[in-house]
Amino acid sequence: MRVLVQRSLNSSVSVADEIVGKIDKGLVLLVGFTDGDSEVEIDYLVNKVLHLRIFDDENGVMNKSILDVGGQILSVSQFTLYADSRKGHRPSYAKALNSIKALELYKIFNEKLKKYVDVQTGQFGADMLLNIINDGPVTILLEKEDAYGKK
Repeated sequence: MRVLVQRSLNSSVSVADEIVGKIDKGLVLLVGFTDGDSEVEIDYLVNKVLHLRIFDDENGVMNKSILDVGGQILSVSQFTLYADSRKGHRPSYAKALNSIKALELYKIFNEKLKKYVDVQTGQFGADMLLNIINDGPVTILLEKEDAYGKK
């Protein structure tokens, strides 16, 4: 499982010219799943996202989490996080989890986050347009290997 985290001042996601998710200060999460992912990886990454200290404290040091600043999360499914572009010029998405299982895990991931913070989402499987104002910019890739040591 991979989560690309971006600290954001203001972001939104649109489908067919309609905004379906919008946040002010918080995090934009691009979320991808691969074969072998389960609630174990989800729990690990939910904990990481919630406690990742990438917001400034009163001294301008990144020392506060999303929980500390009361921010929001915009979570967007992103199967292309598992693109393999090592061969040729056309990426392979063979490592991305099939959409049925990925949707199930994506819903679980968001529900677990919603227990602690306001979460807005995109529309799974749709052609989405993201408007992200990345604060910093701060962008961090989080990953969790499965029980077999595979990412």
